[in-house]
Amino acid sequence: MKNIVKKSSLALAIVAMLTSCDNFDEINTDPTAANADQVQVEYFINSSIIGAQMNPDVAERSFVLYWKTAGHQMLSTGISGGSYDDGWSTAYYNSSAGWLNSINTAIQVAEEKEAKGTVKPYSGNLKQVARIWRAYLMSELADNFGPIAIDAFQGKNPEFKDLKTVYYFLLAELKDASEKLDVSVSNISNPKLKNEDPAYGYDYVKWKKYANSMRLRLAMRLSEVDPAKAKSEFEAAASNSLLTDASDNFQVQEKPGWDDLTGVMSREWNAQIISVTLNNLYIGLGGVKSTDLLAPSFHASVKPADYIGLKFENHFTMKTNEPAAGYWLDGLPNAIDPRAYKAFNIPGDFTNSNFSGYPSWDNSAETTSANLFDANGAVVKTIEAKNTWNAFAVGNWGALGSRNGVRSFNGTMPRLSQAFRGSTSKRIFFASWETYFLLAEAAVKGWAVPMSGKDAYEAGIKANFDYWGVSSHLSAYLNSNDYNRAGTSVNWSHTTEPPTSHAMKYVDGYTNAAGVATILYPKNNLYKNGAVKNDLLTKIITQKFIAQTPWLPLEGWNDHRRLGLPFFENPAVELPLVNLPTLNSSNFMTNQVSFFPQRLKYTSGLKNSNVKGYEQAVGFLGGADDIFTPLWWAKH
Repeated sequence: MKNIVKKSSLALAIVAMLTSCDNFDEINTDPTAANADQVQVEYFINSSIIGAQMNPDVAERSFVLYWKTAGHQMLSTGISGGSYDDGWSTAYYNSSAGWLNSINTAIQVAEEKEAKGTVKPYSGNLKQVARIWRAYLMSELADNFGPIAIDAFQGKNPEFKDLKTVYYFLLAELKDASEKLDVSVSNISNPKLKNEDPAYGYDYVKWKKYANSMRLRLAMRLSEVDPAKAKSEFEAAASNSLLTDASDNFQVQEKPGWDDLTGVMSREWNAQIISVTLNNLYIGLGGVKSTDLLAPSFHASVKPADYIGLKFENHFTMKTNEPAAGYWLDGLPNAIDPRAYKAFNIPGDFTNSNFSGYPSWDNSAETTSANLFDANGAVVKTIEAKNTWNAFAVGNWGALGSRNGVRSFNGTMPRLSQAFRGSTSKRIFFASWETYFLLAEAAVKGWAVPMSGKDAYEAGIKANFDYWGVSSHLSAYLNSNDYNRAGTSVNWSHTTEPPTSHAMKYVDGYTNAAGVATILYPKNNLYKNGAVKNDLLTKIITQKFIAQTPWLPLEGWNDHRRLGLPFFENPAVELPLVNLPTLNSSNFMTNQVSFFPQRLKYTSGLKNSNVKGYEQAVGFLGGADDIFTPLWWAKH
C-alpha cells in the first residue's frame, strides 16, 4: 500500500511538473502537493536529466535545425539564412521550462526534507547535484534566448534578469554547490540510487569535476566582455578537480524508440550533410593522407594535393567567400583530418556498416548520379558522385540552384554516420577535450592554469582522437604544418601565416581543359579583422569545433558568437536572402556579425501572455527581439 501511495504521489507531481507554459509563472511546483515524505529528490533529478535529452520532435527542431545549422555543422540554410519558426522555439522553450521545473522541484523537496529532518546520508549531495544540473539548464536556455527569469527557478516570483546577472548567478551556484558536495558520502544505504542518475550514477567525484569544468565553460563565455570576472572565476575553478578523463564525460545513453532518450539526431527527415565550414577545416588539416585512412578500394579516387576539382561556374555559386566556391572535387581529398571519414560517410560507400540510408522511405541516400541542366532543361553534364567529397554553401543559389541536380540529391555529399543516428550512442553534454581546450585558451590569455597551453591543446586533440579511434595518426597530426582550406595548421609551434593565395590545378567541367586557379585563403573579418588565420587561438578553436562535432553544436555556435572563430563562410547570395538583408552581392566576400544568427527570438506565447516579463527581457537584451541582436557576451 505504501508503494502504491508513493507511486501515485509521484505521478501527480510529475503531471504538475510537465504542465509548463511560456509564462514562467506556472513553473513553481508546490512539492507539498505530493507529500514530500513520499517523493524522493532523485526522481525529479532523473526526470530532468532524461527530459533534457529532448524527444525526437523537440530535438529535430532545436538541436538539429537550430543549433547544428547556426553552428555550421551541417548543410541547411534555415536560421543561417535568417529564417525562424516560432513553433520550434516554443517547443524548446516550453520543454526547458519543464526540465527546470522538475529540477527546481528536486531542490524544493530536498529543502523541505532538511526542514523536517527526514534526510538520508546522501540527501545533501543530491541537492547539490540538482543545483549543478539546474545551472547547466539555465545556461543552455540563456545561450539561446538571452535574459531569463532566474528567480523563477528558485521558487520565487519570476523576474527576468540581464545576462550579466544570470551568468554571475550561475557561476556562484556552481562554485557553492561544488564546494558543498561531500565526496566521502556513501550511497550504500540505497544501492538502487545510482539507477536514478543516467549520467554519473551519483558518483559525486564526477559531479564535482563536472561542476568545475562547467565553471570553466561559463567563465570563458565572459572573456570578451568581462575579462576580470572571467579570469578570476576561471582560475578559481581550474585550481580544483576537473573533467579530464573520458570516464568523466557527462554523457547519457540513448535508446531506439520515441521518447526523451531517443537520439537527438534520429529523425530521418534531415540527411545531415556535412557543412562547408567543417569541410574547409577538415581538408588538408594534419597532413594525413586519405590513402592511409581508407581501404585500397578507395585509393584510385584520391586526388593530388594541388588539385581542387572540376570548375562549373555556370552551375555552382561563386557569390560566397567559401574558398572552393565554383568547384566540384571529382574524387577524394589528398589529405584530410582523420576524424572526417569517421564522422561522415563517403557518397556511395554502401558497404560501410555505419552508412546512413536516411531517409529510409526513398532512395536519395543511394542516388549518387545527378545532372546539370541548361536554362531550357537539357542535360549539360552528368556527374557521378561515388567516392567524392564535396560540400556546398547554403543560401540562395538562384537559377544556378535550379539547374544543379547534384545539389538537389543529398546522396552526392558526405552524410553523418549512422552511429549518431540510430539512438545507440551516448549523447555527450561535456567531454574531457573541452576542458583541455578551455585550459589552452586560458593559457594563451596568460591566466594561471595547471598546464601549459601546448600541453592542454595537444591533450584535447588526443582525447578526441581516442574517442574517434584514430590515435595511430596522432603523432603525425600534431607535428603537421599543412594548412587546411581556412589557412590553419595543427602544429602548436607553427604559427606562420599562410600566403594570401595558393595555386591549384583544375579541369573545366564543360570542356575538360586543364587550368591553374588562384585560390584565396578566406579573410575572416570577425577575428582580428581578417589579418590572422593561424595563431594559437585560431588553432585551439578550430580543434575545439571539430572535436565538438556532432554532439555539441550549441558550443560551436557559442564560440563563433563569442570570438568569430572558426571561419564561417557567408551564405550564397545569387539572389537576395529576404531574411538576411544586410548580406548582398556587393559585400559577400567579407564577414559581418549581422550575417550570422546571434540568438533565438522570444516566443509569441511569452510576448502575448507575459507582457511585463517580455518587456523586461527585451529591455535587458539591449536591442530588438531579433535573431541578429548579439547577446551580451557575444562579439559585436
